[in-house]
Amino acid sequence: MEWEDRTESENVEDRRSMGRRGIALGGGSLVVLLLAVLLGFNPQKVLQILGQNQQNQGGPGVQQPADPAEEKQAHFTKVIFHDTEVVWGKLFRQMGKQYRDPTLVLFSGQVDSACGMADSAVGPFYCPADQKVYIDLSFYRDMERKLNAPGDFARAYVVAHEVGHHVQNLLGYTERVDRARGSGGKAESNRLSVRLELQADYLAGVWAHHGQEQFKFLQPGDVDSALHAAFEIGDDRLQTKARGHVVPDSFTHGTSEQRMRWFKQGFQTGDVGAARQLFDLDYNEL
Repeated sequence: MEWEDRTESENVEDRRSMGRRGIALGGGSLVVLLLAVLLGFNPQKVLQILGQNQQNQGGPGVQQPADPAEEKQAHFTKVIFHDTEVVWGKLFRQMGKQYRDPTLVLFSGQVDSACGMADSAVGPFYCPADQKVYIDLSFYRDMERKLNAPGDFARAYVVAHEVGHHVQNLLGYTERVDRARGSGGKAESNRLSVRLELQADYLAGVWAHHGQEQFKFLQPGDVDSALHAAFEIGDDRLQTKARGHVVPDSFTHGTSEQRMRWFKQGFQTGDVGAARQLFDLDYNEL
């Protein structure tokens, strides 16, 4: 994928330093920590309190050095985020609407959002309450090592999927699902979640279609890498690896086949309006 030396998004909050900042313990703090351990207190909790006190007192803490490989991934993510801004801004104008740029939040370890506290284990996510996309860049490493889904365009697909949730929010699909969830049980709520996630995959494909027209960023094998990533994060694939069997009523994101198919359909058609079919079709037809 061609992405280097291109414009980065300016709608970025880089909070990674909050996760890297250690605690510079003086002699008094070390005594407090040792006493706390001897008295049975949780040492991690004590370190957290000491760190908060240090910040309140203006203490500098210990700033960990930046990782060049991580900085490259940060640059990549900001470039892809800018690409989504350009593409969706144009598509919304064609629909007679105004696109409101979301904000990209880079974090390390854990982050506080308007949707609550989250750690890196939840993976990238979009919070409609503050219209921000949250990404811990370590997820890219997990994609390659744990999910066997390497490649720049596979990572771009992840960013585009989360921005797809923002598009859903602006177009009213998120509110529609929130209203419908109040009238059904757990299984129905899960099915609505599947529709929303597959639609975000479709919208990621729509972005890729128009992004390729505008930026010519695709290289041979790129689309296959995104489809492979979609395959690896299907509910059936993940449940089989974790449990050895699948529980379809518990699916919240869709099967591997569904995720691949809807991303591919969005990429082939580039039709934003057709995204509504995810809610018009019978669930068994998805």
